[in-house]
Amino acid sequence: MKEYIVNNENVNKRIDLYLSSINDELSRVAIQRLIDKEKVLVNGKKIKHSYKVQENDNIILEEEIPQEIELKAQDIPIEIIYEDNDIIVVNKPKGLVVHPANGNPDGTLVNAIMAICKDSLSGIGGEIRPGIVHRLDKDTSGILIIAKNDKAHINLSEQIKNHKVKKTYIAIVRGIVKENEATINMPIGRSTKDRKKMAVVKNGKEAITHFRVLRRNEKENISVLEVNIETGRTHQIRVHLTEIGYPIIGDTTYSSGKNKWGIKGQCLHSKSIEFKHPVTGKIMFLEAPIPEYMKELMQ
Repeated sequence: MKEYIVNNENVNKRIDLYLSSINDELSRVAIQRLIDKEKVLVNGKKIKHSYKVQENDNIILEEEIPQEIELKAQDIPIEIIYEDNDIIVVNKPKGLVVHPANGNPDGTLVNAIMAICKDSLSGIGGEIRPGIVHRLDKDTSGILIIAKNDKAHINLSEQIKNHKVKKTYIAIVRGIVKENEATINMPIGRSTKDRKKMAVVKNGKEAITHFRVLRRNEKENISVLEVNIETGRTHQIRVHLTEIGYPIIGDTTYSSGKNKWGIKGQCLHSKSIEFKHPVTGKIMFLEAPIPEYMKELMQ
């Protein structure tokens, strides 16, 4: 249970907007759901979403207890790019969530990897994220490294933290990108308008994205980009490309999602990764083939 006293700077803000702005872990929609369940009281009384807070209002917010998730191995087909005693590198298909959460208790990449690796996964990622060193969005396909032991996990995490891992993506965007190559350096943080989304915000964390144009199709009004990221902010590529006016085709969060080709899922693919093997120190360069639906659109 959390308790808040409203100060004069927040007077007349809608309560759902006010509470989501001071709770990074709760979206506006989640706050509204709690209000509907009478889990939010103002001065001891239940209120509506539209209630506007007043100075010195006493707000009690009773958070829901997260549902327990039972992690189990599941036979889900996954393309393995590389595997040894320390790591496994896979080509994640679009539509597959990386690890379980309340909305996706199973049917995830972790469930699939558990079936392949049995008990040989690093425990550093926590109970529901064994072996997970980095992630891809549900609708982003491509290459992903999983650590089989703690030594590999720690080493890979350090490489990522120190920008020693080079990730290359392919993105198909709406619009004809004029520059042949460019760098986007704009800070990214939680959107103040929608807490479930990220946005370019003044006080956000540093985010740097490099891209070059591989091809342009003026007839279809699309461009194909090769993208490298120096930083790994949530939704970084999607946010940056939308911000400069070239949203990724099929992205339902940061663009209309509408496309005349009927593509479901965003056209963003993690094509390759370069890193030092966490145990042998050997330079590894691995690639995941571009999915057919993106190849067809590129052609």
